[in-house]
Amino acid sequence: MTTMVEINNLRKTFGSIVAVDGVSFTVGKGEVLGFLGPNGAGKSTTMKMITGFLTPTSGTVRVCGHDVQEEALAAKTRIGYLPEGAPAYQDMTPASFLSFIGQMRGLRGDSLKRTVSETVEKVNLQSVIDQPIETLSKGFKRRVGLAQAILHDPEVLVLDEPTDGLDPNQKYEVRTLIRAMAQEKAIILSTHILEEVHAVCSRAMIISKGKVVSDGTPSELEGQAPTHNTVVVTVSGVEPGIALERFMTVKGVKKVEDRGKDGDLIRLRIYPDEGQRILPDIGQYAREQNWEVQELYQDRGQLDDVFRLLTTPQQTLS
Repeated sequence: MTTMVEINNLRKTFGSIVAVDGVSFTVGKGEVLGFLGPNGAGKSTTMKMITGFLTPTSGTVRVCGHDVQEEALAAKTRIGYLPEGAPAYQDMTPASFLSFIGQMRGLRGDSLKRTVSETVEKVNLQSVIDQPIETLSKGFKRRVGLAQAILHDPEVLVLDEPTDGLDPNQKYEVRTLIRAMAQEKAIILSTHILEEVHAVCSRAMIISKGKVVSDGTPSELEGQAPTHNTVVVTVSGVEPGIALERFMTVKGVKKVEDRGKDGDLIRLRIYPDEGQRILPDIGQYAREQNWEVQELYQDRGQLDDVFRLLTTPQQTLS
């Protein structure tokens, strides 16, 4: 995999405030990196340094082999950037704004017209193309911002909350577009929508207090959740205490947790000993007891649990 973005020991301070503290990572062609973290964690600051919008206090950023500070123009021509808030000239229409951006990117004549037209179609802006940007909804403004970021077909995309303000249909369209572009680009996107990580990201990184605290595939991150590989079972025809006690006798079971009762249905979460896969044995045991099984599945773990545990100081993973 070709490395497109290389970040080494990146640090940014504002007076006594350390916003980004020694962040290092690489992103390769074909990767979509989900950049996650609570508000104030340093995500947007890091993205601004990657794109050359902010100068690092120390550390380096290289884009397609070019140092963003030393070879700014060569690096920036290869970047498409959707910043926070999607700023644009409010008195312009999407058509005039994108034509202006295209000219700044060196496009002229028929090439400019064709590129703008193709980009407008990609982000579905046709219905508002001649409407002043200031009159557009938040969702359409966001799409105008995305359009200017992808207009010049950059090798690297840096997208700060690309689906912020979009309705479900618009989110689906943008995620589909990101997946389609991903094969030929390196994409870094920040998001607070954890379902988006599964929808578009091949990799997820969690940053907290300016430091990277986790980096891996979405599945690898889910594997850090306390509920990873636990079995959730809902049965009827037995009292909760009896079911809890008997499930503890199944080989490989470490703990059984009562998750509540609904009528004659009882729900339990069953924790396995490390490395044990207990789902088949749990199902078989319940059937042998003549209990009616309403629900039975193995929980892969939830990203939001891992996110909360890694970014909340008073809690730790166990």
